[in-house]
Amino acid sequence: MWGGRFSAKPAELMQAINVSIGFDKRLAAQDLAGSRAHAAMLAKVGVISGPDEAAIQDGLSLIEAEIANGTFPFREEFEDIHLNIEARLKELIGAVAGRLHTARSRNDQVAVDFRLWVREACDRSIAQLEKLQRALLAKAEANADTLMPGFTHLQPAQPVTFGHHLMAYVEMFGRDASRFADARTRMNQSPLGAAALAGSPFPIDRHMTAKTLGFDAPTANSLDSVSARDFALEALSAATIASMHLSRLAEEIVLWVTPQFGFITLSDAFTTGSSIMPQKKNPDAAELVRAKIGRVMGAYTGLMMVMKGLPLTYSKDMQEDKEQVFAGFDALELSLAAMAGMVEDLTPNAERMAAAAGSGFSTATDLADWLVRETGLPFREAHHITGSAVKRAEELGVGLADLPLAELQKLDPKITKSVYDVLTPQASAASRKSYGGTAPDQVRAQIRRWKEKLT
Repeated sequence: MWGGRFSAKPAELMQAINVSIGFDKRLAAQDLAGSRAHAAMLAKVGVISGPDEAAIQDGLSLIEAEIANGTFPFREEFEDIHLNIEARLKELIGAVAGRLHTARSRNDQVAVDFRLWVREACDRSIAQLEKLQRALLAKAEANADTLMPGFTHLQPAQPVTFGHHLMAYVEMFGRDASRFADARTRMNQSPLGAAALAGSPFPIDRHMTAKTLGFDAPTANSLDSVSARDFALEALSAATIASMHLSRLAEEIVLWVTPQFGFITLSDAFTTGSSIMPQKKNPDAAELVRAKIGRVMGAYTGLMMVMKGLPLTYSKDMQEDKEQVFAGFDALELSLAAMAGMVEDLTPNAERMAAAAGSGFSTATDLADWLVRETGLPFREAHHITGSAVKRAEELGVGLADLPLAELQKLDPKITKSVYDVLTPQASAASRKSYGGTAPDQVRAQIRRWKEKLT
């Protein structure tokens, strides 16, 4: 494509390091869309003729069909998807194909293709996050009253409900979806028409191509247009945070299915066996989701390292942007699908969770709160008395709900038998009626709110 300046072919090693068609062929649909929009605009402003545009559009349609049918001849000699399509277009329609590249460079061509791809990846991620949220909502609604221990430091802290616990992830994934939406808004400007770096002397209409491709507007600076990859970095940042949330939920699933916890079971669909231990049922899907964040975060870090020292505008280093983004979103999308499947699949062990909800003196804070409400003690003093009650219960080998009233009254004579009304896990969870609390009515209210948001 640049034979006028060069008299010899690249060395084999140069060809090997330079070629990108093996991975950037994933941009074929976006490249065709950008070329169609560019050809239509060139014809409208009179840079190319109507018949030439028609021939170009017909040729692009033939190429689209070949790609769809698996017959398109992807060739390494043409280096990347852009040159492959241009070369094939010339084979199909002749010299008129060369008019398509008027007022366009591969720099703005790849920039628009890549924005289109990342924009679509953001849309796919939002849709998958919402599917996962719906799976969590359904499971939370069925378990709004199901008791389980709430943890701090992985130690039993206070009783909560399983529905409330799952709704925490609905909130997290909701923020993830909003991050993708925010990133999409910022990236939704078209670099097409910036040409190599300085713009074009032809009377092009960048607003027309931007509108055709679904962008809000064209980018406002030609140098920034071809050199920016922050849109991909921002999308990968959102993907990394979402993957971290997936990894946290995956870790909890791994814990919950152990015999030591026994909070949930997963079916054979999301577990595997052992080659030597016939009793094993391993949560491999959750473990792999937990690990995938390494790929996503690695993609973000890798692209940041590519971009951090580049002067304006385009450098060949930026060819290394696409593999990272493709790999990151592939890992995220697979993880989102797997997690939605696991959430739908899991079955809670309500009895086991309810028993665990009362362990570790988890209603101690309820005792302290009762002392504040019923006896007027300052919370810090009530906290001290409750700590003493826990210590005495430990000595006697009983829970707080089984500690004799006489023992409690030794600590504070104002304590009455009504204290036992707040010392069960059920009473504790039901009492947390503040907005966003674990009381079942509050959980159901949040489920209703999210159902409305996701309709």
